[in-house]
Amino acid sequence: MTSSPPPSEPPPGASRGPSSAARRTVLAAALAAVGTAAASSAPATALATGTGRDRRAPSGLAGDLVDNRFWTSYTDWCSGTGAGTRAVLARRPGLVIGTPAGRTDYTDPHTGTTATWEYATWTSPEHRSTVPATEVVPSWNADTPPGTWIAVELRGRYSDGSETPWYVMGRWASGDEDIRRTSVDGQKDGRSTVWTDTFAIDDAASGLRLASYRLRLTLHRRPGTRLTPTVWRVGAMASDVPDRFTVPASAPGLARELAVPRYSQNIHIGQYPEYDNGGEAWCSPTSSQMIIEYWGRRPTAQDLAWVNPEYADPQVCHAARYTFDHQYDGCGNWPFNAAYAATYDDMSAVVTRLRSLTELETLIRAGIPAITSQSFRAEELTGAGYGTAGHLMTVIGFTPEGDVIANDPASPSNEAVRRVYRRREWENIWLRTKRYNSTGKVVSGTGGVCYLYWPAHPTTAQRRALAAVGVR
Repeated sequence: MTSSPPPSEPPPGASRGPSSAARRTVLAAALAAVGTAAASSAPATALATGTGRDRRAPSGLAGDLVDNRFWTSYTDWCSGTGAGTRAVLARRPGLVIGTPAGRTDYTDPHTGTTATWEYATWTSPEHRSTVPATEVVPSWNADTPPGTWIAVELRGRYSDGSETPWYVMGRWASGDEDIRRTSVDGQKDGRSTVWTDTFAIDDAASGLRLASYRLRLTLHRRPGTRLTPTVWRVGAMASDVPDRFTVPASAPGLARELAVPRYSQNIHIGQYPEYDNGGEAWCSPTSSQMIIEYWGRRPTAQDLAWVNPEYADPQVCHAARYTFDHQYDGCGNWPFNAAYAATYDDMSAVVTRLRSLTELETLIRAGIPAITSQSFRAEELTGAGYGTAGHLMTVIGFTPEGDVIANDPASPSNEAVRRVYRRREWENIWLRTKRYNSTGKVVSGTGGVCYLYWPAHPTTAQRRALAAVGVR
């Protein structure tokens, strides 16, 4: 399968509605003005190559590239400032509504419904990042029973001492009956912008960076009830990755393959097109479902009762519905996928960046697979058979020669999902931050973005592996 020249696509957060073409033009001009190419979409002929999200690449200083900070312990919850929230001391500490701070009305932009909610808030201490950042991506793990939902916001301090506004990074519920989970478009202050799920400095070449940030949680429930969301983890990955078309080659260090279930997104083409045009764009939820089931979790028969019984692997349809971002109009919202994984019993999940295949080998050695985000032309990844501007796949191991073993959901059948990709090709398309697309235009690469899912109570070896890649 060869890829045709892709049409232009808006960066994350841009509208896909009737006005999207005009908005693409404006956004492309703005990005060109600061030296960053506009994104391009997945090729029309590559039906199952993912979300089509081609990210603007962060550019900046060499050295340490990633800073992760997550609040998850009882001490962490007590360190923040609460208004109506309460920290719960348990085997898995969490944050809940105690006595609500007040009531608020919320009009759901996707249904037009206005409802009144009780709410309580928690604000983290200010975290000074070890990496003056051009991008920040949040993650959260929470339980939202029917009648509840949460909002996650970020406010940062720039390197010149000024502050950003409070940016909404997600309005989220595990279900879709009370509110439609959603990102929020149009958030910017002339120096930074929120692209769906990512805070980004507008002009990295100016030297401006985000030096620190706070996160704010708002927990909502139906008035007069004792319902409450429970938040077990909230935090963010801050990064400042140098512009690079290639990365240094790494030496193989592990031969191991994990027994991860194999699911193809392609067998779902045409199913439930209301969720990101059906299976052709379901690389992210399909990958998420593979790893969730690797850890022994899966939706119940009751959970899957809504799916057409004639469809194979109904849990993939379920994952697409419950990762769907109604504003982005897609299933590729990174934190929404992590949050979906953490709705299963005793699961933790984050979005982060890794710096090398060596770090990925560290995780595989401890039994932790990873979902990686990459973009490439067809000729850049031998054996893929397609090109893509944004695709998620699951890395499950390494051959004795060091090549990457991946469960690639962009495959014609479940049996064809397991692929072996050449190490040098794979590490470059994953870790680079700049690339040439099929028309010769300079566009972005993801710079090592991945999702990590693991048990909330990991083994000692798993805990050490996560700590080695900066996740605690």
